[in-house]
Amino acid sequence: MTKYVIAIDQGTTSSRCIFFDHTGAIVAVDQMEHNQIYPQPGWVEHDALEIWNSVQYVIRGALNKANISLSEIAAIGITNQRETTLIWEKASGKPIGNAIVWQDTRTDILINELSREGGLDRFREKVGLPLSTYFSGPKIRWLLDHTSGAQARAEAGELLFGTIDTWLIWNLTGGTQGGKHYTDVTNASRTMLMNLKTLDWDPDMLRLMNIPLAMLPEIRSSSEVYAECVLPELSGVPIAGVLGDQQAALFGQTCFEPGEAKNTYGTGCFMLMNTGTEPIQSHHGLLTTLGYRVGNQPAVYTLEGSVAIAGALVQWLRDNLKLIRHSSDIDTLAQSVEDSGGIYFVPAFSGLYAPYWKSDARGAIVGMTRYINGGHLARAALEATAYQTRDVIEAMNLDSGVKLQSLKVDGGMVVNQTLMQFQSDILGVDVIRPKVSETTALGAAYAAGLATGFWTHQNDLKANWEIDQIWSPQMPAEKRENLYAGWKKAVTRTFDWVE
Repeated sequence: MTKYVIAIDQGTTSSRCIFFDHTGAIVAVDQMEHNQIYPQPGWVEHDALEIWNSVQYVIRGALNKANISLSEIAAIGITNQRETTLIWEKASGKPIGNAIVWQDTRTDILINELSREGGLDRFREKVGLPLSTYFSGPKIRWLLDHTSGAQARAEAGELLFGTIDTWLIWNLTGGTQGGKHYTDVTNASRTMLMNLKTLDWDPDMLRLMNIPLAMLPEIRSSSEVYAECVLPELSGVPIAGVLGDQQAALFGQTCFEPGEAKNTYGTGCFMLMNTGTEPIQSHHGLLTTLGYRVGNQPAVYTLEGSVAIAGALVQWLRDNLKLIRHSSDIDTLAQSVEDSGGIYFVPAFSGLYAPYWKSDARGAIVGMTRYINGGHLARAALEATAYQTRDVIEAMNLDSGVKLQSLKVDGGMVVNQTLMQFQSDILGVDVIRPKVSETTALGAAYAAGLATGFWTHQNDLKANWEIDQIWSPQMPAEKRENLYAGWKKAVTRTFDWVE
């Protein structure tokens, strides 16, 4: 009898493998960080072979910790960092270069060229996205342009494109020995190449960016049996759920009804609101994207607000400034002061995402005086994530016509008490953390389990969701609005920095 579902969670900074039981509880977990490669300012890369090796490592590690038999595993779900773009040789399985990470801004020249006619929202109605360095399509074009012979080889079917989910599926199902070249609707919707209505690659977008159809994966639903795994440790276990990480968190938080929303605090910060089975076009800087599709059911759409730098700012304070030794130390340092000392930290390291969409912005700390110390910097860094979240919520309220009543949260940063309390204060609503905060991996597990009958209905999953902690606003409304006005002023100081 099957008792467990495996989730492979391949994120921006690490790979994890988590075993879940039928109640959605974590049985075993293993994690391994991978390298961040910065060849020059604005460029961010990953070694895809290192990522594949790390995924194999954490699968073995979690299996050893779980101490269960192969026959007890029902399915494998995959969730992944989105938009990160990779091209590899079909015959050898070798990448033609490092993967270009979602944070990378090297495609800014192409974005500027494409936006000259029609502006940044030129293709929004068709693909739901503004023109931005964030998305995969322009990254594919860059790799084809800057790798000798790549265009001809791609047209001949010798090269394959994939986001990280596709790369893992291909390797887990055989690689050069018959690996399946698939992606799901959520990941495909982040390429700028998938039509929101048809859920297939859009011929006009492929023609515009000169991207050969032959190199693109087949688009499948988020919850269906894709193929069986061929790794000896998981031989014969079906891969049956695939969701981009933020959509997986939405699914894991069981936001199955229109109007339900979640916010994930990870490397970046991402809020998604379920808007039902019809796409809603944003007029306030949000993204219209796929939330999930279960089997042959109608696809569910979301509005999304994406913040590029959240937990990555804490890592920057740790690794670049050496202000803290461990990421968890940020809370202690922030609590050493009463407030941020009047400074604002706008972490536009890769430009500004929602709702501003300014790729030419760069980071700034404003309001500095000699009074400021490391504690103030730490607190301002945490507050930056909360302010950026409010920016997104303000836009979401305008687009959806629904005022947020409370916010479900998940991700690595939700253990930070200072951040969560300030988030509630600056929003003026309750912030709610579930008992299982690993909702990204849980969402992938749910999708895989539904496809294989491990769980029978989406409503069954709601019974697994339990509250762990609630933060309620304690800040006077006048102070809240004054602080937020200061943030808005600080954000404008980062605009148009790159000429």
